[in-house]
Amino acid sequence: MIRVTGAGLAWIGRHGTAALAVCIFIGMALPALSATLRPYLPISVFSLLTLAFLRVDHHAIKLRLRHPALLIFALIWMMLGAPLLTYFALEVSGLAEMGPDVMLALYIATAAPPVMAAPAFMFLLGLDGTLSLALSVAAMIITPLTAPFIGELMLGAYLPLSVGGLAAQLSMLLVGAFIFAMILRKIAGDERLARSSHHISGLNVLLLLVFAIAAMDGVAASFVAKPLYTLALTALTFCLAFTQIGLSLLIFSPATREDAYAIAHTCGTRNMGLMVAAFGGTLPEFTWLWFAVGQFPIYMLPMILKPFVRVFCRQNTKTVTPQT
Repeated sequence: MIRVTGAGLAWIGRHGTAALAVCIFIGMALPALSATLRPYLPISVFSLLTLAFLRVDHHAIKLRLRHPALLIFALIWMMLGAPLLTYFALEVSGLAEMGPDVMLALYIATAAPPVMAAPAFMFLLGLDGTLSLALSVAAMIITPLTAPFIGELMLGAYLPLSVGGLAAQLSMLLVGAFIFAMILRKIAGDERLARSSHHISGLNVLLLLVFAIAAMDGVAASFVAKPLYTLALTALTFCLAFTQIGLSLLIFSPATREDAYAIAHTCGTRNMGLMVAAFGGTLPEFTWLWFAVGQFPIYMLPMILKPFVRVFCRQNTKTVTPQT
């Protein structure tokens, strides 16, 4: 039974990139199960964070830290510049008057750190994922500092948690997952973890399936009841992701094209699930729907943008073995 389970996880891990895209659609196809699993979304986020920290390549991060200027600039833009620009754009355009539910949706979509799968997306596209990895880890570390500040500015009294409460919740999630991952690493050892990379990838996909099913609660019903509204909202989440990617490409154009795209794609795929988990999985209806359909661009952008990446990074692209 153990061998069969291990072989199954390894098979899923080897086909993880395709399985990730399928997870979202499976989640939407199981509305009854979505309602059952929604309360467990924070647990799935914690488990995914643990696996992400378990697989962090410390050597790769150290290599990037030897020349930290680009990493620091990208971190400032991603965690402060992008959400602040969103806030000022809403204020100037008057869209801030659309209500706290809309502001909360845009807050979690711009103030959250990148998804920890961002480096895997880079490898999938044939690019070096080292910069994306270092940026993702650094953003995770400073999120308890930046997210409450941005939340107080954008939402004020409408922030679901106090500034201190949000910082504490984010810190507990991140520190708890990091400590648990270090304990597992100590027990298993680096060599065993390296040999089990496909098994860990398979487990990661299964957890992402649980996350997707929980996140899709109410999405299928919304598509049936209000198809145009739900499609329009989904399109807006794609527009926001493309806007973050486009602005990042423009800002970091002086860097190599590969580094610029790595920063841009990482900035455009935000870990909204972490923010939802910090809020206890409870959000207003509009914000929850935004969060749910906002998962589509995260998992579909690598497929959509692959032809663009081939042209854009042609001169700089390195041959990298795809990983998940």
